[in-house]
Amino acid sequence: MKRSPMAWICLLSLSSALPISGFAQPLTFTQAWQQLLKVSDKLQAQTQEVNRAQGEKDAGDSLHLPSLSLNGSYTRLEKPIELDLRDLNPLASLDAASLPPALGSALASIPGSMFVTPFTEQDIFRASLQAMWPIYTGGQITAAEGIHAALLAEKQQQLQLATRDLFTLLVDRYYAVDVTQALVDTQAELVVSLTEHVEHAQAMEREGQIAKVERLNAQVALENAKVNLGSARRQHEMAVIALSRMLQQTQVGTTSGLFVLQNAPSISELTQLTLSQHPALKLLEAKEAQANGLVSLEKGKYQPTVFLFGNYTLYEDDSLFSKVEPDWMVGVGVQMPLLSRDGRSGKVEAAKSALLQARYTKAQTRQDLSLLLDQSYRQLLQAEEEVSALNTSLELATENLRLREIAFNQGLSTSIDRVDAELKLSAVKTQQLGARYRYVQAYARLMAISGQLDEFIGQSAQIAQSQETNNAR
Repeated sequence: MKRSPMAWICLLSLSSALPISGFAQPLTFTQAWQQLLKVSDKLQAQTQEVNRAQGEKDAGDSLHLPSLSLNGSYTRLEKPIELDLRDLNPLASLDAASLPPALGSALASIPGSMFVTPFTEQDIFRASLQAMWPIYTGGQITAAEGIHAALLAEKQQQLQLATRDLFTLLVDRYYAVDVTQALVDTQAELVVSLTEHVEHAQAMEREGQIAKVERLNAQVALENAKVNLGSARRQHEMAVIALSRMLQQTQVGTTSGLFVLQNAPSISELTQLTLSQHPALKLLEAKEAQANGLVSLEKGKYQPTVFLFGNYTLYEDDSLFSKVEPDWMVGVGVQMPLLSRDGRSGKVEAAKSALLQARYTKAQTRQDLSLLLDQSYRQLLQAEEEVSALNTSLELATENLRLREIAFNQGLSTSIDRVDAELKLSAVKTQQLGARYRYVQAYARLMAISGQLDEFIGQSAQIAQSQETNNAR
């Protein structure tokens, strides 16, 4: 269609006011996803949760190993430990007056220190190696290791859930840039077309072919279109900002456009994949394993603990006690709890309740996932039907505008009819953009729920390559 000079000036002014994505570095959806995986603070934080759980599991794996410690001590006694023979029978019960004078005087002449035997010094230094190795704990160590392994699995599944949530959010923001840009283009075309129409209406008014009210109607429609164009630009700018902040870049453009698949995915296959491998179900399985381990751990506290122990003296003083004490010793110990204040029975019941809670929650989650999958699939079909129906509506609106324009130019139709046809065409284009956007969103949710992120990325890359080939032609 041949444009008037005023329309070309308007078109150039609209082009000079392109949204900020016009000057941004374009990224395909695949590139945007790879960038997000590198810079997402949420994923980094969740990854550290996995690393922490891995460290705790590694620490728990050492519970069944023996322990060896180097012990040293310094002790100062009130006085050295000594033994006075005169405090022992028969000397303690001996009465010196009952002894013969010669024997009594002989005993009295012996110094008191001769009867005292020192066992230790007042300052005692000791150093030794001590070892302990539990060989039976009633299954408590095995249960603790299982709990740590299940906790690691839980954190890994939480990371998978966070990744899928982030994927759907990226789809929303990435394709919002594309759909808002298309909306800007649609509104810009409307402004240009209405600008031409206003010029034509003004000329026809001067010639007396149309009434003033028809020219005013065209001008009002043009002003409204300019307002809508400004709104569309701001929406696009916010979409670009949201995507740029998410990818931690200054400005981001998009190259992967909206698409609609020729054939919808199979709901039965999606359901099978979802209910067999969804991270939420695996997470609850990990919680169930933790609850089972907790039950075994609490029950194990009723069992005896058997352990090996040993001690080797590295350094000691030269006292008599040190000479009597052996340098090393080994043995077997048994500890059997009889009465305790830790509420073992209550903890067992609490652990059983946690196990039942995990099982019931898993059953409810399966129902919720199945419902979410059905809802997303029907939203996909609804959007696909809307796109198909709007294709026909778009063809009708385009043809209606062409006929109204011819009729208006020949004086057979009013300016109001011409403007209405223009607005209807713009509305159909906007509705189709919304339907295509909802289709991509629904498809992304289906792929995220069923764990087929690569399938969506592959479809997006294929569409982007096809569009690039068409543009090159």
